[in-house]
Amino acid sequence: MTTMKSTEMLELKGHNDTMTVTREHIIRDVSEALYISPETLRPEDNLEDHGMDSVRIMELVEKWRSAGAEDIDFISLAEDQHLSHWFETLDRLQRE
Repeated sequence: MTTMKSTEMLELKGHNDTMTVTREHIIRDVSEALYISPETLRPEDNLEDHGMDSVRIMELVEKWRSAGAEDIDFISLAEDQHLSHWFETLDRLQRE
């Protein structure tokens, strides 16, 4: 079982008092959207296999934009639905 350590979280600080979307947030939000336990998610998981669909992706995009990841878009997440890709994408976008 792979677990996320706090050192693996995306600990980037937002600007202008915006929040940062961490790996912990991503796992929590994805598990809530899919109605599954966060402990069942692994970085290598393809979220389509858990039932991720376009409506849920759009809901997550809007949620994460509101939380400070303003440059996230549907295509960036839909083109590769592996959880590890989502971690990398949100990390990269929040660093820019």
